[in-house]
Amino acid sequence: YLTMSAATRVTLCLSWCLLSACAAVGPEYVQPESPVGPDWYQAERAGFETTAAEQVRWWQQLNDPVLDQLVALAQRQNNSLKIAGLRVIEAQAALNIAVGSQYPQVQVLAGDATAVGTSKNGANGRNTETSFRQANLAGNLSWELDFWGRFRRGVEAADASLLASVADYDDLMVILTASVADAYTIIRTFEEQLRLAQSSLDIQQRSYEIAEVLYRNGVNTELDALQAKTLLLGTEATIPGLRIGLQQAKNGLSVLLGMSPGEVDSMFATMRSLPDVPASFAVGVPADTLRQRPDVRRAELSALAQNALVGVATANLYPSFSLNGSLGLGTTDAGDSNLGNLISGDSASYAVGLSFVWPFLNYGRIRNNIRVEDARLQQALIGYRETVLQAAREAEDAMTAYSGARDQASILKQGVDAAQRSADLSLLRYQEGFADYQRVLNAQQSLFSQLQRYATARGDVLRNLVAVYR
Repeated sequence: YLTMSAATRVTLCLSWCLLSACAAVGPEYVQPESPVGPDWYQAERAGFETTAAEQVRWWQQLNDPVLDQLVALAQRQNNSLKIAGLRVIEAQAALNIAVGSQYPQVQVLAGDATAVGTSKNGANGRNTETSFRQANLAGNLSWELDFWGRFRRGVEAADASLLASVADYDDLMVILTASVADAYTIIRTFEEQLRLAQSSLDIQQRSYEIAEVLYRNGVNTELDALQAKTLLLGTEATIPGLRIGLQQAKNGLSVLLGMSPGEVDSMFATMRSLPDVPASFAVGVPADTLRQRPDVRRAELSALAQNALVGVATANLYPSFSLNGSLGLGTTDAGDSNLGNLISGDSASYAVGLSFVWPFLNYGRIRNNIRVEDARLQQALIGYRETVLQAAREAEDAMTAYSGARDQASILKQGVDAAQRSADLSLLRYQEGFADYQRVLNAQQSLFSQLQRYATARGDVLRNLVAVYR
């Protein structure tokens, strides 16, 4: 068997001590402070609770089984989400490669069997065998020791990149869920507007018939009947546009669900009203809530990954040490040897050594590369602050829009009630001969306008609630 010399043992022990004793060079990551204040600006005015925010399955608070089904389909079938999931798998594999780089980088087992025939007229051809066979079996190992933490920093960067890809997946999940809920709201709003348009059309049709009867009986002039017909046709003309918008919204939803246009129509076979908005919901405190946003997490993880890359670049300033070794077996059938002696102590050979490489004349290039990575780190940290500020702005805008839409919907509801009463009274007084038809026209036109605006406002309230959660 092979014996290991004292020098070899000392070399291995020294290599192991060097590997385990040194800390990674480069800056240690410090979590950046959040640039937002401790309180939401709009929370109190909008009536939001600042207890812990409800982040998971928020759409289920709307108690709409169709919406629940659509969200589940989107999360299962959306193509962009599938791609994001595969990118997470890709990042996981890249992390595994980085982890593997900490161990012997070259581990090779090689073998060969060769038949050799040399010239008999060569220099030694008359004195040696000119035809023989030989076999070799060898294992080679080369291990660059992570003396300055270059590989450890690489693992740190790859790990942060993996978490960033997960944050990207989560971000897309948030956007997808909100987009489905938003598209669903648009569809239900169009359906509500169509229903109200048809209801107004029925009322105006009856008014037209009354005006036509009175005209034919000589009670009123033809002008009342023509005005009634004009209002009727104007209302009827809005229906095709609403149907176009409804179908386009369904087509957009189909893409989110990974389905062909038209496949979602069966899910809307029954018209439903817009989901009721919860009386109150929690938004948490800014620092905690914004840090839960996937895009904010990704910005911070990008800074973490870049911080590690500064360490990787810094490690290039110092020499790299490698432990090299080989163990082989070789034999030939020339002379007294034979191929059967391959597996024997006399056929063995080995070599063990320590080497280093130090690019000491390249310091200018290496230091400038460190500056490049550090500048990218500073960009990532500033980018994190910008992402947080934009996230805070989006949240405040959404809460402001929600509060305003809710107030507007409340006012419009009162307007609808007043317009409905006005339309009923004007038609009754017209039939009794106490008012002209212009009042009927104005009242019914106002009612139709108020109904459409109220339906839109209800949809806006729900869409802005979705925006707050997003």
